[in-house]
Amino acid sequence: MKFKAFLLLLCSTFTFAQIKPLKGKVVIPTSSFEHAGDTGRFAHTNIQVYLPSATLPRPQAYGPPYAGYAYETPASLACVYALVATATGCNPNKVSTNPAGGGRMIAVVDAFDAPNAANDLAKFSMQFGLPAASFQVVYANGVKPAYEMGWEIEESLDIEWAHAMAPQAQIVLVEAASNSFTDLMAAEDVASKMVNAAGGGEVSNSWGSGEFSGETSYDSHFVKAGVVFVASSGDAPGTSWPSVSPNVVAAGGTTIRRNPATGDVLGEVAWESAGGGISSFEARPSYQSKVTAVGTHRGVPDLSFDSNPTTGVWVYDANAGGWNIVGGTSVASPALAGILNLAGAFYTSSNAELTMIYSKLGSTSYTDISSGYCGPYSGYAASSGWDVCTGVGTSKGKTGK
Repeated sequence: MKFKAFLLLLCSTFTFAQIKPLKGKVVIPTSSFEHAGDTGRFAHTNIQVYLPSATLPRPQAYGPPYAGYAYETPASLACVYALVATATGCNPNKVSTNPAGGGRMIAVVDAFDAPNAANDLAKFSMQFGLPAASFQVVYANGVKPAYEMGWEIEESLDIEWAHAMAPQAQIVLVEAASNSFTDLMAAEDVASKMVNAAGGGEVSNSWGSGEFSGETSYDSHFVKAGVVFVASSGDAPGTSWPSVSPNVVAAGGTTIRRNPATGDVLGEVAWESAGGGISSFEARPSYQSKVTAVGTHRGVPDLSFDSNPTTGVWVYDANAGGWNIVGGTSVASPALAGILNLAGAFYTSSNAELTMIYSKLGSTSYTDISSGYCGPYSGYAASSGWDVCTGVGTSKGKTGK
């Protein structure tokens, strides 16, 4: 209830005539904490919500982008990541061209129920000029799950940003009965079968757990013909499963730096809270054979995307007060799944997708993020080539994916 109360503060009246530095605070819902005894048994979300000290304007029907706020829209990030013709600054208040294209299916796997998912997605799409989504909700075990607010915000984020990056793809939300690994793996199997039957596509997983000794026994759930699996690398130093699975594209996080006076992009650096590192249990896959920094074990992330909540994305969730600024590597997983879908290669497996990604390391298909820090005590530095903060880097255009 406290989290919901914080979110409802966003509904007061205030406007800015120009971009100004904004004070605020990050709120992390309980669904994003890993409690004692959860590791290897229950997954957590990877979402963080940024609450500016100045609250958003009314009426809520007006919606973002709000003058004076430089938080990210589908068009601004499409500009940053060269999915559309780029414009100087990629300013959210100036650019309006969204990605166009996508196809087949993106399935999003989450726990619990989001009762307003379809309406929230429709509101998001209308606000930003996206086409209406082809969308459905599937209950993995055939029964409507219980409700949990943090997971609902996760689901709103996931479906909205998968649709934002690949507007013509069919979006399916597969709801697990709970956040237990038993229920989530059942939902994963339902999702991958649906994507396979649709002719291929992606499955996005924005949840995770700290690594555990039995994790490799679950990795087979991320192998299905015609399906590429994506998972968030986590919002804390260190590694997270399933992102470390060799059968998954690990989605890490960055910070988009913007001029606090104009809102124009200044650059992109590693997000210090993003998960990354070398797996304790997963062996190095063949596609990382030339990445000497990983040694004999799997290194993550593979790709990264804007995830810092202070440079967050707009998400609409009616039960959370309407428009919210959301970050965490939960942004990266659905957004990157959407970009892979938009690219249109539709590889036969995650391994095939990752083989292509690593073959383009250092090419113009990706932006090598070589600034910023991450990891325990911020002891890792982003550097040229693959690194544990941002992986290969961030996506640039539609080629090489």
